[in-house]
Amino acid sequence: MTGRIIQFGTSRFLQAHVDLFAHEAKQAGQPVGPITVVQASGSGDRAGRVAAFGRPEGYPVIVRGIENGAKIERRVDVLSVDQGLSAARDWEALSALFAGEAEAVVSNMGDAGYDVPASDFGPALLSGGVPLSFPGKLTALLHARWSTGGRAMTILPCELINRNGEVLKAAVLRLAEAAQAPAGFARWIESDVIFADTLVDRIVSQPIEPVGAVAEPYALWAVQRQPGLVLPFTHPSIVLADDLQPFERLKLHILNLGHTVLADLWLRETRAPDETVRAILAEDAVRGRLDGIYADEVVPGFEARGMGEEARAYVATTLDRFLNPFLDHRIADIAQNHAAKIERRIAAFLDWIDGVPGAPATPLLDAVAGRSSRTVPEV
Repeated sequence: MTGRIIQFGTSRFLQAHVDLFAHEAKQAGQPVGPITVVQASGSGDRAGRVAAFGRPEGYPVIVRGIENGAKIERRVDVLSVDQGLSAARDWEALSALFAGEAEAVVSNMGDAGYDVPASDFGPALLSGGVPLSFPGKLTALLHARWSTGGRAMTILPCELINRNGEVLKAAVLRLAEAAQAPAGFARWIESDVIFADTLVDRIVSQPIEPVGAVAEPYALWAVQRQPGLVLPFTHPSIVLADDLQPFERLKLHILNLGHTVLADLWLRETRAPDETVRAILAEDAVRGRLDGIYADEVVPGFEARGMGEEARAYVATTLDRFLNPFLDHRIADIAQNHAAKIERRIAAFLDWIDGVPGAPATPLLDAVAGRSSRTVPEV
């Protein structure tokens, strides 16, 4: 795909994930279109970052961590982004790009990224002004594209929201209806605009100013197949899948479960307030306990569900990520909302394997699941 990619969000995550993948795909000879990064909010403190996206020398991404048991560090100068725009200041230019050159949209607007204020509901949304919300902006830009011929488009949201493409599409259609857009606009969205469900996974630990990032080696962008879906490029870290649930289960019930097991131990033993995942796993007893839970309870549970091979590989990758010498992941942060995390990460796993033929006994996970919530100590 040689058309322009419009990216909503200036975050270091996207810089070290989608933008890096696009750069590496182009370096490998794929015809990848340029990326325009859009600051969707009106925050003035990111003006320097927006301007820096237009530098011809690109920006650095440093990949540091453990890969296949070995410490690695490499630098990539990312050249896939050719400009940065502010939605608030450059709306006219953004609208022209979106209606003309763009073929794909990528976004990462955070947990509240799909929230829509009351002011975005109504005919004023399509009057030419700048909507407040990301779904409002997207609806207005799609309407401008439809009004000038309506070529097909692929939208790849990266927000950590379950069924993110489906949720974003529903928001756009609600806004279009509230704006009293012509019925043909909604029909075009249904027929020609692909909203893909995706799952992203990568720890991007720190920014490089004004633009750039430091990231771990592990990366995943899982995209659910659907008719008409055209990806802007391919990459070893991009996986097309018929169902995203296996990826969600692996992340939730291995990586996230492991974090919550460590947080439970940290709380029970009232350990150092600033202890990190890497530091706690340096103790043989703690490492042995986590290894035992993975080997005796978690992997056999996945095996009973027909995912044993995938689980074993993901456990090995997860332990590499936990031991990343360049990442200081505080357990106090993981332990926030501990009771809710136990329910979602551990109790839900136990429910998932309950009654499945071949499911293992799970005494250690049962014990964690049965504990009450605790107050996280102040650091």
